[in-house]
Amino acid sequence: MTSYSFSEPAKKHLGQNFLHDRSVIAKIVQAVNPKPGDHLVEIGPGQGAITFPLLERHGEMTVIEFDRDLVAPLAEAARAHGTLKLIHRDVLQVDFTALAAEDAREDADGPNRLRLVGNLPYNLSS
Repeated sequence: MTSYSFSEPAKKHLGQNFLHDRSVIAKIVQAVNPKPGDHLVEIGPGQGAITFPLLERHGEMTVIEFDRDLVAPLAEAARAHGTLKLIHRDVLQVDFTALAAEDAREDADGPNRLRLVGNLPYNLSS
């Protein structure tokens, strides 16, 4: 098994800013508070700071990552935490309606909706 690490610095031209503060990460995970049946989708998982704790609590999620240098390390590291569906694409090119339709689960209130999570780069969110 190949060992991957996230040794590359944040790419400022992509607007990257990786979370490292565990107390902030814990507050985000607590605020998301995933429930059974949720279809979690994280935009820009980066080095997995939010991804891995959410995977440990929820067991599965989808992430959308644009940076090709983060795709393989993220996929490899996620195996220890849960089931990760990784989409390597610019989030602005993702069809969220199709992504939601892939998840046919329903609960008492009807079809589950996507729950979006992310530490979005400023240049994307603006």
